[in-house]
Amino acid sequence: MPLFAIPFPVIDPVVISVGPLAIRWYALAYVAGLVLGWLAMRKLCEANDLWAPSQKRPSVTDLDDLLVYAALGVVLGGRIGHVLFYGFDYYRQNPLEILQVWRGGMAFHGGLIGVLLAIALFAYRRGLSTLTVLDLFAVVAPIGLFFGRMANFINQELWGRPTDVPWAFIFPRADDLPRHPSQIYEALTEGVLLLIVVGFVARRTGFRRPGLLAGVFAIGYALARSFCEFFRQPDDSEVINSVLTMGMVLSTPMLVAGIALLINALRRPALEPAAP
Repeated sequence: MPLFAIPFPVIDPVVISVGPLAIRWYALAYVAGLVLGWLAMRKLCEANDLWAPSQKRPSVTDLDDLLVYAALGVVLGGRIGHVLFYGFDYYRQNPLEILQVWRGGMAFHGGLIGVLLAIALFAYRRGLSTLTVLDLFAVVAPIGLFFGRMANFINQELWGRPTDVPWAFIFPRADDLPRHPSQIYEALTEGVLLLIVVGFVARRTGFRRPGLLAGVFAIGYALARSFCEFFRQPDDSEVINSVLTMGMVLSTPMLVAGIALLINALRRPALEPAAP
C-alpha cells in the first residue's frame, strides 16, 4: 500500500438548497453539458466552411428544439439503461427509487440509445439527414461526457480499483483503501482527449462526409471506455468474467457500429465544400 493517498475533498453534493428544493452538482453537470453542447452546435452550423452548399443543416430554431429532444433522450435513456443494465434486481425490489435520478445512476450506453432515438425522430420531423445530426452530436458529446464523469467523482460513485499509485484517492463511500480515481480517467479520455480527436477531424473534413464524425466518436469512446474499465471497480452485477465487464461488452457493438460508419463514409466521395 502507498505511504500517501489523497483524501477525498470535502465537496457537498448539494450546491444550494432552499427549503425542500436542492440543486446538486450532479444535475448542474448534465445541464452544463447540454447547454455548452447546444452552444457549440450553433457555432458549428454557422461555420460555412465546414459544410457543402448542397447540405441541409439545422437552423437556430431547429437546434433550440433539438436541445429538448436531447435532454429527454439523455435523462430517460440514461436512467432506464442504468436500471436495466446495472441494477435490475435492486430496482425491481425498490421501484420508487427509479425516479430518484438526483441520487446518481445514469448509464452512458442507455443515454446513447435514448439520444439516438431522439435524433432519429427529430431528423425525420425536420427533414434533416440523421447522419448529419449524428455528426453534430459526435463533435459536442465529449463535453457532456467530461462534466458527467466529474459529477460521478463528486458523487463518489464508479470509483476505481485499489492501487498504490501516488495519486490514489480514498473514497469514504467505498472504504478506506486508496483507489484509482477512475472517474477522472474517464473525464480525461472520454471527454478531453476524445473532444480533441473528433474536433481535429471535424476541422479537417467538416460535415461533408456524413457519418464520419459519428464513426470516429463511436470508435474513440468504445476504446477509451474499455481501457478505463481496467481501472474502475465494477459492481458484482457488472462482472462478466475475470477480464470482461458489462461496460466492455456494451462498448463492443458501439465499436462495430463506429467502424461501419467510418467505412461507409470513406467509401463515398466527400461533398464539395463551399466556395471561399
